[in-house]
Amino acid sequence: MTFLDQPPDSRSLTDYDREHMKLYLRLLDAEADGADWREAVRVIFAIDPQKEPERARLIHSSHLARAKWMTEHGYRELIKKQTRDSK
Repeated sequence: MTFLDQPPDSRSLTDYDREHMKLYLRLLDAEADGADWREAVRVIFAIDPQKEPERARLIHSSHLARAKWMTEHGYRELIKKQTRDSK
């Protein structure tokens, strides 16, 4: 899976969000489990935080923030779409 250093900053759901839904869920699970962010970025993004500390931190924090946005706002668009598609 390819990913950007930062997900698109949008007030609505993006194609990037849809494509990276599993990644967002993995980040949320790792945080809920108390995983160290460095281990999460190593496992989820295959980035070595020792070799690229600033990039690793940016990727982790920006994607985690977007994952949290999805749980607060983005999911509504998914629900609306599913409701429209099921009619």
